[in-house]
Amino acid sequence: MKALVIANCSKTYKNGHKALHNLSMSVAEGDFYALLGPNGAGKTTLIGIICSTIAADHGDIDIFEMPGKNFWQVKQLIGVMPQEVNFNIFQNPVEILVNNAGLYGIDKKTALVRAESLLKKLNIWDKKHKAVRELSGGYKRRLMLARAMMHKPKILLLDEPTAGVDIETRESTWEFLRAENKKGTTIILTTHYLEEAEKLCNRVTFIDNGCIVASGVMANMLSTLCTESFILECLNEITTSPKITGAQCKTISPHTLELTIAKGTTIASAIIALVNQGIEITTITNKRGRLEELFLNLTKKQP
Repeated sequence: MKALVIANCSKTYKNGHKALHNLSMSVAEGDFYALLGPNGAGKTTLIGIICSTIAADHGDIDIFEMPGKNFWQVKQLIGVMPQEVNFNIFQNPVEILVNNAGLYGIDKKTALVRAESLLKKLNIWDKKHKAVRELSGGYKRRLMLARAMMHKPKILLLDEPTAGVDIETRESTWEFLRAENKKGTTIILTTHYLEEAEKLCNRVTFIDNGCIVASGVMANMLSTLCTESFILECLNEITTSPKITGAQCKTISPHTLELTIAKGTTIASAIIALVNQGIEITTITNKRGRLEELFLNLTKKQP
């Protein structure tokens, strides 16, 4: 079954900005789907249209085969974590979750049980009685995720869910989302952390200037890359750039090389070639993630 079907969706704002141009896409039930693009590409507008906070000029949206115009029924199926924090800053996490559950007809006793479970899973339980204004940005974002999950939605829309949080919080959030997806929740993610999308999502759509520029299975999309770049830190000083078949190597500093390998050349064979030329390598890191490389190629924003 399709969790989401969008057909010929367009949106132009009153200032004349065309945010979406006859955009069509679909998301299968159980997908972990990345919706990627540069700032102003139309991602947040599309999320707003899906959850009925923004009206499309024309086009059709179905949620689990239910027309989007069936507002109240569709709302029951969707959980939304917006980009901006939008809490009552004087309430505590438990109050926020219970009150939100009430909007979906969930009784207080059930809501309290769900709130405790979510707050514990997202490591916020120790802050349950603190006013939101006293919480850090990381706690607020986790609380927004918990709120989006209170009514057990079938489809979860995440707009920059880990923006501005520390590495530990990001990793724990990823773990939580993977678990929810395995349970069957369909997740649509927009993010500027492309590593996040690459690690979590099985499918991806790239949007630029309100149009889809590429879409498909994540692994298949990444396999289209022709090159991959690495930064190598070397023990000995490099005086001239080494020569390697199937790769380009340039000196960045006396102890740093940038290695770009073509499709069909393995990083292992390139490293062996360097070692055979007397270069001792101490560390190897990707210059960019594979998805970032693909993103830059598709949106023609290579530096």
